[in-house]
Amino acid sequence: MKMLHEYTVVPPEMLECGTENLHKLLGGPSLFYLKGRRSPPLFITVLQHGNEPTGFDALQRILRRYQARELPRSVWVFIANVKAAAVGQRVLEGQTDYNRAWPGTLAPHAKEAALMQEVVRKVTERPLFASIDLHNNTGCNPHYGCVNELNTSFLHLASLFARTVVYFRLPVGVQSLAMSEHCPAVTLECGQAGENAALEHACEFIDACLHLHHIPEYPVAARDVNLLKTLATVKVKPGVSFGYDPGQHDVCFRPDLDHFNFGLLEKTSALAELKPGMFSGGTLPIAVTNEAGEAIAADFFEILDNRLVTKRDIIPSMATLDVNVIRQDCLFYVMEKMDLPMG
Repeated sequence: MKMLHEYTVVPPEMLECGTENLHKLLGGPSLFYLKGRRSPPLFITVLQHGNEPTGFDALQRILRRYQARELPRSVWVFIANVKAAAVGQRVLEGQTDYNRAWPGTLAPHAKEAALMQEVVRKVTERPLFASIDLHNNTGCNPHYGCVNELNTSFLHLASLFARTVVYFRLPVGVQSLAMSEHCPAVTLECGQAGENAALEHACEFIDACLHLHHIPEYPVAARDVNLLKTLATVKVKPGVSFGYDPGQHDVCFRPDLDHFNFGLLEKTSALAELKPGMFSGGTLPIAVTNEAGEAIAADFFEILDNRLVTKRDIIPSMATLDVNVIRQDCLFYVMEKMDLPMG
């Protein structure tokens, strides 16, 4: 069965339909090449997760805006997991997460990995201007950009979207990490789905990129960027019963956890209440790994009086209250501030 559908024109119905109808309209993951006034093309990826519609909604608005006139710049557009979008799920059971399947993935034999290899092969046959991958998140987060290289062009592109910029090298298999081998690439976290401010911000950024003559080569000013690095990933261990309702689970996380995103959880802050007797002998209900894959949970957390507490000040990001997302991805990332590279 053909996985990648290719188009050089936009079906008129796509300019009006919701994300839940894209699978029926397009037939599957779809790659568009749309010629514009200027080259090289911009590569835009949306809907890698089916419950993150803002990228597609912004793209749809942009395409309507230029329906009767030429795009300022040629574009490649990849509309990804339309099957999951049909039911509003991040990823369907049996699928490899689309944003863990790009070249460099830990699942190279998955059918989704073959799909992403084909997308990359096609869009990189000729030079690209830049690559942008648009996402929503389920917790309370500011809008921010992510880069996988600390090059000037990457930082300028991310800071055009938001002052908060995150540098990371894990997880592997993500779109921006794969595309950073070919052009300036960013992941854009556009807040929660359904927020009008998220849609407006994404539209403004896409349109700005279409009109951008070039990405500046001079260094980014320190005052223009709040740069952070992913220090560790926090996951709930498999088989652990958890949630946010007191008394209902072995681990009950605090219900305001996502309000600390990009803020500060101070030393000795309680992360969760634990069912008495469930976690003894220093066994933690969470796993924490650094970029080297080393287990470092004991560096950050401990159990005191049946509570999971922090052993040091931490900056969380992407904390969510969505149990399914926590199972499929992680509880949150631990960040640390970093200085801009010199020159």
